[in-house]
Amino acid sequence: MPRGDKSSYTGKQQRKAEHIEEGYEKRGVGKEEAERRAWATVNKESGGGKKSGSGRGQAANHAPSRKGGRLGGAAAASRSAEERSASAKKAAATRKRNAASR
Repeated sequence: MPRGDKSSYTGKQQRKAEHIEEGYEKRGVGKEEAERRAWATVNKESGGGKKSGSGRGQAANHAPSRKGGRLGGAAAASRSAEERSASAKKAAATRKRNAASR
């Protein structure tokens, strides 16, 4: 099986990866990076590709999915008000520019 082959993943794992990927893309992460992160999360949660069948699975660890939300804001908290303000202005300008190009 070549690297990157997703045939050993269950339908549920594939749907989960797709949903996670969409979430990352909505937050501005590039397509390839979003896909990489999504599959990394699925692998971390369920231990990689699974074959279906009674008694074959292990309980899923959902900590990787919760991790992102808990970490949010840590970077901003360590920066000064001026740095946060400059970052916010830059983000607003980017959103305005992207909205205009659609």
